[in-house]
Amino acid sequence: MSDYLTKSGLSVHPLLVDFVEKEALAGLGVSADQFWDGLTALVREHAPTNALLLAKRDELQSQIDEWHHKYGPVANNPQGYEFFLREIGYVVPEPQDFTIETDNLDPEISSLCGPQLVVPVSNARYALNAANARWGSLYDALYGTDVISRDGDLAPSKGYNAERGAAVVARAAQFLDESFPLATGSHSDVIGYHLVNVEGQRHLQVDTAAGRTGLRDPSGFVGYGGTEDQGEIVLRHNGLHVILVIDPKSQIGSTHKAGLADVVVEAALTTIQDCEDSVAAVDAEDKVGVYRNWLGLMDGTLEDTFEKGGQSVTRKLKADRTYKDTNGQPLVLKGRSLLLVRNVGHLMTTDAVLLDGKPIGEGLMDAAVTALCALHDKGNNSRTGSIYVVKPKMHGPEEVAFACAIFASVEGFVGLKSNTIKIGIMDEERRTSANLKAAIYEARSRVFFINTGFLDRTGDEIHTSMEAGAVLRKDEIKSERWISSYEDRNVLIGLACGFSGRAQIGKGMWARPDDMAAMMNAKIGHPNAGANTAWVPSPTAATLHALHYHQVNVFEAQSRRHNQAVPGLSDLFSMPAQVPYSLSREEITRELENNAQGILGYVVRWVQQGVGCSKVPDINNVGLMEDRATCRISSQAVANWLRHGLVSRDEVTSVFERMAKVVDSQNEGDPIYRPMAENYQSVAFQAALDLALKGADQPSGYTEPLLHAARRKVKARDGK
Repeated sequence: MSDYLTKSGLSVHPLLVDFVEKEALAGLGVSADQFWDGLTALVREHAPTNALLLAKRDELQSQIDEWHHKYGPVANNPQGYEFFLREIGYVVPEPQDFTIETDNLDPEISSLCGPQLVVPVSNARYALNAANARWGSLYDALYGTDVISRDGDLAPSKGYNAERGAAVVARAAQFLDESFPLATGSHSDVIGYHLVNVEGQRHLQVDTAAGRTGLRDPSGFVGYGGTEDQGEIVLRHNGLHVILVIDPKSQIGSTHKAGLADVVVEAALTTIQDCEDSVAAVDAEDKVGVYRNWLGLMDGTLEDTFEKGGQSVTRKLKADRTYKDTNGQPLVLKGRSLLLVRNVGHLMTTDAVLLDGKPIGEGLMDAAVTALCALHDKGNNSRTGSIYVVKPKMHGPEEVAFACAIFASVEGFVGLKSNTIKIGIMDEERRTSANLKAAIYEARSRVFFINTGFLDRTGDEIHTSMEAGAVLRKDEIKSERWISSYEDRNVLIGLACGFSGRAQIGKGMWARPDDMAAMMNAKIGHPNAGANTAWVPSPTAATLHALHYHQVNVFEAQSRRHNQAVPGLSDLFSMPAQVPYSLSREEITRELENNAQGILGYVVRWVQQGVGCSKVPDINNVGLMEDRATCRISSQAVANWLRHGLVSRDEVTSVFERMAKVVDSQNEGDPIYRPMAENYQSVAFQAALDLALKGADQPSGYTEPLLHAARRKVKARDGK
């Protein structure tokens, strides 16, 4: 306490004080006293409600556990289960039909459809890469991934593989034929792209061996830049821009009959800069690092210098792209992804700020400080002056209303107009899924986004039904009807509430960043389902997934689905229990090993190195994007099987010890990695094991309490 500074009755860590007063408040019309007074009032007003809402989670879970003790799995009495949930207030009455009222939304939210990145804002390089991923080279994305076969003559090599390059050019031409077809012929036959000026109006004309032609839809050509010898042609389809880079003297352009050196596509329209699941921010130092990077993104000053190929590289935010339209007038295209910020949920507290000697809600601090930083955006991010906050892990309409009340209070003390802070509702907890229409209603003047997240949603499903019986294996869960019901309900309820043409309906992450061919086959299902956006794991994946939004007109897909019936709650609550004795010991052991290896591989980096999200090899050495959501599923699955006797405590411990050796071998190339198999009492190994052994007792099955405690222990030990 002696190191804390007193600010308006709060005890605030000096690192946070310095950041707020010397950096975040600089140049704003908000005084330090105004901010600290406002934060104090925010905490005093909302902390009691926060505590009551968390207590209600526990109370409802206790009642659900007791129901399962009496009646077993839901399948034994589905109607009685639904009646019971209504009786205890878990399911609330649905509001009358309504349309959301959110205004001042940017076109990336309301009228454009495309990929969405999620990135740990704590990592400046990743944050900048994602912000700059508004545009991506299709040639590079195809050449560097398995979308183009890596077999035979097409296999990548140390130098440039001309055969592979030709396959890339052919695939890009196929994309152009599909999205910007010529009146006659194919883009693969083009020997020249030309601009012709007719009475001040520029037209795109295309030469092929068969003669001159143009686009079948001439309105697809919208602008140009550069010179006659080295220029760029701007096309647009389904609201998304594509740039044809003409440079016949470049390495690639010199091999193309028309000098087409690249096809640059508009890719990540939006990016969630994440303060939550993909970061490991456990104290004031970590939180200030997160906030500082967010501030740098908002005021445009964030930079990161690093070594690449033996040279020092400095990465900055990209500027807008400037062209001329068909009339010769300026055409400016945004150079960056529209940035959203994900705050933490309502659960965790932080000792960066104390009230009456007790840590305050971390979500309260996030709301205040991230909004303060966003005041530095002068239109480079949001052209409408909006602040987009994605709010995760909310359980039901009451908690959505609570988040909106927090934002209203923040707007009041930093001087923002009402409803400037928009809310993205992550539909990832079962009580929110069951009451989604009511949850949207509570945020009807702020909501800009709803999305599904299979990972956290499955973790919550397992925890909520912990006492119902043994859970299915993870791969089996994906094919259950409650999952399809959940996905359909999200889209259809969003459409019924007026999201089409106004707000985003999103879908979850593709978790295999090295498996782009499979992503291209599978993820087109998201726009076809009526989703405006979907999460991808990298800028390269965003570039590739952008092609799906040319193949599918999302608003037409939404129109087709608009009057479909919303699946009932019986399907949503249909998660079955594992049939007793249906699995062999070998199958049980294999599943346990798979879960244990995933938990250990993620937790060891989280605890030892403070890495909140990374590509972690699974038990088959396939790289998977792992964050706390994936860890939540695996830990809850093991905890459930332990609870119902499919595995014993000794078996779990033995498998974790065996898998620690596997994880150690997978990390042999990391010079700062500390092997777990050399010390099973290490903080990292024990944290991973505790997530399984104590998983049933964790609030909503969340991993944060145990992970935070372990990481703080390591930081204290290492003097960090």
